[in-house]
Amino acid sequence: MLEQVDAHRWFCNTCSHEWRAGSVSQRFRSLDDLIARTGLRRDEVVTLADIGALNSFGYDRRSALWQAERAVRPSGEMFDEAATGWAAGEAGWAGAEDTEPDLRRSVLDTPERYGARASARGGGAPRELKNDDTDTCPLKPMTESERLVADFAGMGLSIGRHPMALRREELSMRGILRAIDLRHERQGRRVRVAGMVITRQRPGTAKGFVFLTLEDETGIANIIVRPDLFARDRLTIVEEPFLIVDGVLQNQDGVTSVRAEEVRGMRGVDVDFDAHDFY
Repeated sequence: MLEQVDAHRWFCNTCSHEWRAGSVSQRFRSLDDLIARTGLRRDEVVTLADIGALNSFGYDRRSALWQAERAVRPSGEMFDEAATGWAAGEAGWAGAEDTEPDLRRSVLDTPERYGARASARGGGAPRELKNDDTDTCPLKPMTESERLVADFAGMGLSIGRHPMALRREELSMRGILRAIDLRHERQGRRVRVAGMVITRQRPGTAKGFVFLTLEDETGIANIIVRPDLFARDRLTIVEEPFLIVDGVLQNQDGVTSVRAEEVRGMRGVDVDFDAHDFY
């Protein structure tokens, strides 16, 4: 949905100066209308398609990527001169389309704005691509996990299911508890938890102890890492975005945490994000 655009900060920062007076309050009629009124660049349109922001035009994400490529290409005599200018004036434009068949890798971050370019040609606009006037997209719709990866790559967040939820059945079979389950376990029990590392802290007053926060679909788990364990597995603890932790459950002053005894990376999750690390 286009509502996701509001959450995408770069969209506002790079395109706000392109809005026509009063156009913000008008609903976008089509992908071409969006491009003409905002002056979005090719890479920006592709990113919006990739994160599902163009689904309100009747496309799934892969179909939106397909139509985004068509929508930003020059079409007809009105764009002949512009197309010549692109080929001659911007290094690598023609070669990139020949050598980079992958849509997302062929995107060039050109400074020109397509809507502005059309207006400069005499008030024209890119040809209107109606939903019933487009080629059938040969690409299969994204799977849920692919949509999740695209969300995090494009926005750093997702309104879909948590990455851990997609693996929960498998994790449960391996004896990995959910964060919410820890509160029901007894003090001193050996437990196994896993999650996305959202914080890493190593306070100067903690005598070398490191504190991790793992997030899953039910909440967060607090992890305490001894100095010797951190020294041994530092690379894993610092670099891996998802961790599996074996340790002993403890409850002190009403705070439930796991005192780690073994830490390892969790494979098979391709989500890329930035944790909040404080050292």
